[in-house]
Amino acid sequence: MIELIKNTNIDFLGKKKIALVLSLIISTIGLFAMYQIAHNRANLGIDFAGGTSVQLKFEKPVKVHDIRLALEEGGLKDFDLQELTGENKVLIRAKNIEIQLGKVSEQITGIISQKMSDNKFVVDSTTEIGPKVGGKLRADAGMAIVFATVGILVYIAIRFRLNFAVGATVATFHDVTAVLGIFYLMGKEINLILVTALLTIAGYSLTDTVVVFDRIRENLRTRLKDPIESVMNLSINEVLSRTIVTSLTVMLTSIALFFFGGEVIHDFSLAMILGVLIGTYSSIFVASPIVVLWDRLKTSSRKK
Repeated sequence: MIELIKNTNIDFLGKKKIALVLSLIISTIGLFAMYQIAHNRANLGIDFAGGTSVQLKFEKPVKVHDIRLALEEGGLKDFDLQELTGENKVLIRAKNIEIQLGKVSEQITGIISQKMSDNKFVVDSTTEIGPKVGGKLRADAGMAIVFATVGILVYIAIRFRLNFAVGATVATFHDVTAVLGIFYLMGKEINLILVTALLTIAGYSLTDTVVVFDRIRENLRTRLKDPIESVMNLSINEVLSRTIVTSLTVMLTSIALFFFGGEVIHDFSLAMILGVLIGTYSSIFVASPIVVLWDRLKTSSRKK
């Protein structure tokens, strides 16, 4: 691999207090976002809040902007549009607020028929999700993230040691909550696509952290008399070039998807961009300091 940075000697662990304060702020925002989502106080998609999804196929090409204006003039609120290019198809997703479940699709088709009578259409599919089903999906998504985090803890504990497992788990959970918190502050829709992105970020963060931990473990075996902080700083500096190259590669791909991938994966690619940035930061400034802190707490408890 091309070494972009050579022979660095940065004291990463020396900045752990600043990183700790920053991470606590980010994690607090993320935890608050999780609380709001659990109590249905965020911008939840129809996957979690319940709603109706209607896919229409038109005879002639149609502009999403025209459909949006027609639905707004017809009194429909809180909906999203997605154009399926090349097929004259449009996917309309509306949250159920005041209209009874089952009548939203009728209202949508009625408005389109009235406002765009010169372009006939057929209903390809209709999907309706009730509030109870949305609540269950929301709970299942949360459990998926929890199980993934526990799995990471077990995997790292077996491959390395418990203190490394704690560091990797905290860093991964930090990354997930950070991205979730940013999406909440931005007012972005919380849906299953975001959950997919969060699980992808968790996997990326774990991979990046394991690379750092591998080098730390190798150096700990050969530098038995050196303080653990100096060994960790050395190890992080040795893999810094690899970390930056890997992060840039994923970042460039995510940026390309963000600008050219279309509206469907816009939020996914945005979450990946944020996740790569935060994941790279956490593998250096969160995971390793947690290992050091855990060792110190363990040593102090033994002395008592």
